[in-house]
Amino acid sequence: MLILNLDERRKLIQAGLGDFALDLIIKNVRVVNVYTGKVETGAIGIIDGRIVTPYAFDYDAEKVIDGGDRFAMPGFFDTHVHIDSTLVVPENLSHLIVPHGTTTMLADPMEIANVAGLQGFKALLNSIHELPYHIFLEVSSRVPTAPGLETTGGELDLLAVREILCWPEAVSLGELDPSKVLELRDEYLLKVEAAQTLGKICNGHAVGRVGKELVAYACGGLSDDHECVDYAEALTRLQLGMAVLIREGSTERNLDLILKGMVADGFIGSPHLMFCTDDKHPDEILEEGHIDFMVNRAIELGVPPVTAIQMATINAAKHFRIEHIVGSLTPARWADIILAENLENVVPSDVYFKGQHVASEGKLIVEPPAPEYPDWIYQTVEVKRGKQAEDFILAADGDSAKVWVIDLYPDQIINEQIQADLRVENGSVMPDLSLDYLKLAVVERHGKNGNIGVTFVRGFGMQKGALASSVAHDHHNIIVAGTNDTDMAACVRVIEEMQGGLAIAVGGKVLGKLPLPIGGLMSEEPVDDVIENLEEINDIYRSLGGTLPAPFMTISFIGLPTVPKLGLTDMGLVDVLEHKLISPFV
Repeated sequence: MLILNLDERRKLIQAGLGDFALDLIIKNVRVVNVYTGKVETGAIGIIDGRIVTPYAFDYDAEKVIDGGDRFAMPGFFDTHVHIDSTLVVPENLSHLIVPHGTTTMLADPMEIANVAGLQGFKALLNSIHELPYHIFLEVSSRVPTAPGLETTGGELDLLAVREILCWPEAVSLGELDPSKVLELRDEYLLKVEAAQTLGKICNGHAVGRVGKELVAYACGGLSDDHECVDYAEALTRLQLGMAVLIREGSTERNLDLILKGMVADGFIGSPHLMFCTDDKHPDEILEEGHIDFMVNRAIELGVPPVTAIQMATINAAKHFRIEHIVGSLTPARWADIILAENLENVVPSDVYFKGQHVASEGKLIVEPPAPEYPDWIYQTVEVKRGKQAEDFILAADGDSAKVWVIDLYPDQIINEQIQADLRVENGSVMPDLSLDYLKLAVVERHGKNGNIGVTFVRGFGMQKGALASSVAHDHHNIIVAGTNDTDMAACVRVIEEMQGGLAIAVGGKVLGKLPLPIGGLMSEEPVDDVIENLEEINDIYRSLGGTLPAPFMTISFIGLPTVPKLGLTDMGLVDVLEHKLISPFV
């Protein structure tokens, strides 16, 4: 249970009175008190997985551990994450995030919902109460994300959203993009009403919005935004009463620009700043860390250590209205504790979850539950068209054609809209490798209509071959970028054979692949195996001239019809700000 029942509450009160021995005391620690903002000498008393007091100097306990004069702080929060985008199931994700001190994930499982609706949503969360970390739900508000502009496998209608919002694990309505609010769409405004009626907040997604549009969006009841790319954007959100979830994912690197501006402006103590990853691949979590990486980078940029820790803990707990459960080392909260030697560079040496020692020296020391998923979730990829080279022809007359090109930004998911004159051969518009113009296509994979959207993209740097992914926000059709149609078709064929995954091909031959058969989104293989496989195909990409640091994360976002300026779905090219389909030809 999330809330103490009567007997549990009575026992905790009696423990506070000292009527009986506690289960555990971690003595000789320096407690980071996120309420006072001070570091204080402490001894953390725990019973039934909850904290009795951080100052248990005159209490007895069945077990006493010496904290070795280390700093004790609450477990860290990821305030907005699509767990499906880590490519590994929640059970195996434990090995990556818990040793880094992340004990609370605020998750929007919209990816599996777009593939399999409410049934998929429930399947992904089957073991939620057996994990060595908390998952609280940001209830997916837009499944599908862009009705009429994309084909998805499932949907969550108003009735389903209302049902999930009533679950005790649900803490908010998940990110709602501006088109749903500014166009006054009743279905989505009723979802906001449903959340607020239950006393739950609504997460925002205010990408690219300024002026009156931003004001109107805030009037729609949205409480935060994780799409800010710099300090100026973040400040406009704060001024309108929206919290800022500072994001540092694989391709969404926003932390430096936001915090450098805030430090320069002397504005670093806001209780409405917190951290999130949104989408981060497992190899990068392993290499650089998780929320601990963001805490330490914030400290490097000039944020006081305790303030950075508050941003990773109590700020998030208060924002999501769960501070009575988690977020601090104070009475009645779950005993989610990080012990670290240093406050200037926080490296979790030991991690406790609900009072249990779960990680030590960078390793998980408990066994998470084994993944158990229904058979049908391994069979979600059915391709009607896209397995032959001719399926990717963009037909045009004459010797050349003027087309729109999606121009990628480094380290961001936003893109620019540019024009290019490309040659036409045998009635088909061709890529131009000298200018890094590759063909881009989205192949419908839910077995519904065989749609294929085609356009061009700049930024991948490949001189030959193609790469593809069945992780393609938010519709999760197969998205493929390539120098030629033959290799694009080869990628699609192998992804259908694997029932989802990542692939890279040259000369019609598949050189590398990573199977993701659970919903076409995730693997249940051990994390180390997934990371090794991902690194192998990334190396192959670089050997073909590729220049992006996380190519498969980048390609997963190009199909998103809610991030400016252009998106590509199976239905065609989308003008994001106008929220409509446009021709690939200028």
